Amino acid sequence: MKRRLASLCAGFAALSFMMATPALAQRETVLRVAMTAGDIPLTAGIPDQGFEGWRFVGYNLYDSLTLWDLSRSDVVADIRPGLATEWRIDPGNNRRWLFTIRRGVRFHDGSPLTAADIVWNFDRFTKESAPQFNARQFAFARAYLGNFESAEVVDDYTVALTTRQPDSLFPYNVSFLMMVSPRRSAEVNHDADAFARNPSGTGPYRFGRMVPGERLELVRNPDYWDQARVPRHDRLVLLPMPEASTRTAALLSGQVDWIEAPAPDAIPRLRSSRMQIVTNSYPHNWAYQLNFVDGPFADVRVRRAANHALNRPDFREMLGGLALEGYANMPPSTAYFGNPRRYEFDPARARALLQEAGCLPCRITLAISTSGSGQMQPLPMNELVKAQLEAAGFQVTFQTMDWNALLQVGREGRERHRGVHGINISRSLQDPFNGMLRFTWTAQHTPRGSNWGHYSNPAMDALIDRALATFDPAERLPILTQIHELMSEDAVMLWVVHDLNPRAMSPRVRGFVQAQSWFQDLTPVTVAAR
Repeated sequence: MKRRLASLCAGFAALSFMMATPALAQRETVLRVAMTAGDIPLTAGIPDQGFEGWRFVGYNLYDSLTLWDLSRSDVVADIRPGLATEWRIDPGNNRRWLFTIRRGVRFHDGSPLTAADIVWNFDRFTKESAPQFNARQFAFARAYLGNFESAEVVDDYTVALTTRQPDSLFPYNVSFLMMVSPRRSAEVNHDADAFARNPSGTGPYRFGRMVPGERLELVRNPDYWDQARVPRHDRLVLLPMPEASTRTAALLSGQVDWIEAPAPDAIPRLRSSRMQIVTNSYPHNWAYQLNFVDGPFADVRVRRAANHALNRPDFREMLGGLALEGYANMPPSTAYFGNPRRYEFDPARARALLQEAGCLPCRITLAISTSGSGQMQPLPMNELVKAQLEAAGFQVTFQTMDWNALLQVGREGRERHRGVHGINISRSLQDPFNGMLRFTWTAQHTPRGSNWGHYSNPAMDALIDRALATFDPAERLPILTQIHELMSEDAVMLWVVHDLNPRAMSPRVRGFVQAQSWFQDLTPVTVAAR
């Protein structure tokens, strides 16, 4: 009897295991990410919260005509085909770009992508009379569409985008313009807030659910047009955590699997707990854009004094080595770095320049943020900047605000903020336009573009016009190099460091390739079971 009972129990156990095994095999895999953002990025197309919004929401829910190739860690990322399979300049008109639209792409709501949808999206960004026009998306897109003139359907799978003047770099700018579903927009009567609560794009993830202020959940899109980038986990959970110490504690406690920008002093503890720390160089700077019209930085001697006042190795040491010293706008690995003027630490020289400019003490006000994407460790870094500037003869006042508020100051420009002499918005510099031209071109003065402080130099404008009219990359390279060198000569920013993009991950996370880009691809990432 006992043997029969034991045999029966063993049978039940085997049956239970067989029934449980499929369930285990189908257990949902979840990647939980703690962002530096103070809130969930906007889900209605182009996101807010700076480029962290693009990184985690924009390029996951949506696609653009061109995308970034994030598949390698050993080269600086460049653009690749996205919703457009190819692009070329019209041989009869060097202001007209022709984009071939990818066939077989569907939005998450099932509607097919055609050329008409692309033009509809450009009207959403730019045409106030269009029912789908979205003023907020216009504000976010404006910096990339300063040279845009019109969009037209050539046929079902060809779009023509015309610029106001020849623009050899225009394909870079369309990479920042997310394409949303016209059908879903019409379903909600083009209500932007309603669309954001139930968005539809073409990206590798679909919208799952959102708890405002707490979390955004995206789910794997098994029908993604690029089958090589169908996510290898089922759900991506994005959590805003602006405090570095909170992110670290969340990773150590198992609340999340991945954190952005760990605090340098937490790195040894994270490593001792078997967490992975990854870094890579990429085109990025942590700097101040300056006001060239109102206040002391209108004088190049004051701008050069500020650059000579900083001892950049101190910042690298403060950051635990997770940064490169920044003496110019682009990092030295950039193809068009050239031979820029180098502003070595020389406080005596800085004081002499201030004396010569008649600005001693030199009172300046800088707008800074408490956190934000790419802002690294903004509060202690700004305190060190203030101490070193004041040691050389400046008198620094901070206007401290949250990240989105500082970005709004950046979009509005110096005319709305005449009492601010510099803004500390870190920048991703992944292409020549976004790395240099948007800060130095007169046509990019805010609010039309990103030239916040209204820098203007006829020699610079002439170089930029030549670069934009030169479609051969080899012929364009020396012109771009001259632009970079002139940026340094004119000290158009106060440069501090280049970021190394540190992040920490649980040992359960596998498959991540850290691209030399601000943007990163999460789709290859796997998460092992606990």
